Amino acid sequence: MAYCHLLVCILLCSSYYSIVLAVNLNKFAVVPATSSDPNRASVPLVHRHGPCAPSAASGKPSLAERLRRDRARANYIVTKAAGRTAATTLSDTAAGDGGGTSIPAFLGDSVDSLEYVVTLGIGTPAVQQTVLIDTGSDLSWVQCKPCDAGECYAQKDPLFDPSSSSSYASIPCNSDACRKLEAGSYGHGCTSVSGGASLCEYGIEYGNRATTTGVYSTETLTLKPGVVVASFGFGCGDHQHGPYDKFDGLLGLGGAPESLVSQTSSQFGGPFSYCLPPTSGGAGFLALGAPNSRSNAAAGFSFTPMRRIPSVPTFYVVTLTGISVGGEPLAIPPSAFSSGMVIDSGTVITGLPATAYAALRSAFRSAMSEYRLLPPSNGVLDTCYDFTGHTNVTVPKVALTFSGGATIDLAVPAGVLVDGCLAFAGAGTDNTIGIIGNVNQRTFEVLYDSGKGIVGFRAGAC
Repeated sequence: MAYCHLLVCILLCSSYYSIVLAVNLNKFAVVPATSSDPNRASVPLVHRHGPCAPSAASGKPSLAERLRRDRARANYIVTKAAGRTAATTLSDTAAGDGGGTSIPAFLGDSVDSLEYVVTLGIGTPAVQQTVLIDTGSDLSWVQCKPCDAGECYAQKDPLFDPSSSSSYASIPCNSDACRKLEAGSYGHGCTSVSGGASLCEYGIEYGNRATTTGVYSTETLTLKPGVVVASFGFGCGDHQHGPYDKFDGLLGLGGAPESLVSQTSSQFGGPFSYCLPPTSGGAGFLALGAPNSRSNAAAGFSFTPMRRIPSVPTFYVVTLTGISVGGEPLAIPPSAFSSGMVIDSGTVITGLPATAYAALRSAFRSAMSEYRLLPPSNGVLDTCYDFTGHTNVTVPKVALTFSGGATIDLAVPAGVLVDGCLAFAGAGTDNTIGIIGNVNQRTFEVLYDSGKGIVGFRAGAC
């Protein structure tokens, strides 16, 4: 049965790529997934609704609904960073090639636009949980028993039962860990349980007003067989409300102390990376730890300085310096990019400052003038095309250039178009911070190294 499931995945992936190559033979290249690096801890990453997802959900939301959620998320990020965009460039301190791990990662397309999932083990014995990955938030959580009727959304897998785990521990209210949580963004006071104990409670409200609350706890996290994170701080959620899909929880990869990245920095060194697959049948990875400097995985990166917002440690910020369409640089003043761009795995559509987006839209429409431009219909994307009757479609390459000279050619069409629409939108005035969404990141290994103060891009990684 497992063999047949794998065969179906391979056939579906192969069929997709054949279609893409027929549409855009000279613009898009199929590349193998990254090879295993013994120096890192890695797990697979796949499409949430794809045939290879371990916990596929039915009833995929419409494009309009997904874009509505995406816009809500983007607005939340911009609002949170507004007035606090005077980011500081980190010093170029060395980070060692410590041991790491890599986890398969998969693309999904629903629920607050947090598109990609990995499957991990939680508890002792380990119970598999499929969770969304998110660089735009920090505290990880899963839904836990007991959940009163209507207090938890329906998920594909059974709820995690902390009473069945020998390594689970709730965090007392009057503890240093709870006080630190309360001092950050995720504290929610205390909750009383049977027996009179007062436990630490967490609370999160996302950009689309979805909420989760529960008991702040520690547990053993199994990234893959033999790779374990002990006493991992997470939220054991017993009250969830909002537009959630059937995933089991969320894995926070932001820069604050509560994130998986921060909690495992002594174990894996701090750097982490992922490769987001371009299709629902494709597989990518989430890796903790830096590539070994002597490995093939360390070659081929282009780096740009990472900036941080001191008052909002969650976000990773980079600086765009230019955009080109069809090999032609656009006339965009540097001031248009001065506020920086949050690079985010959970936002779908890239939001550009007004001047930059106007220049990109004009050049892209000009290059696509032979195709019928559709009227805006979803409230977010305004450059969509009807390709009916066209056997071959020529899409111009779009390249992004960052401070330090790093230039990435976005995958065509997977990194440029979403359902026939340009995967960019205007994000307000030129003094508004922008967001680089996950569509533009597809097929690249994106490496975050806060110790060195850099973000790296390696093309063709998945």
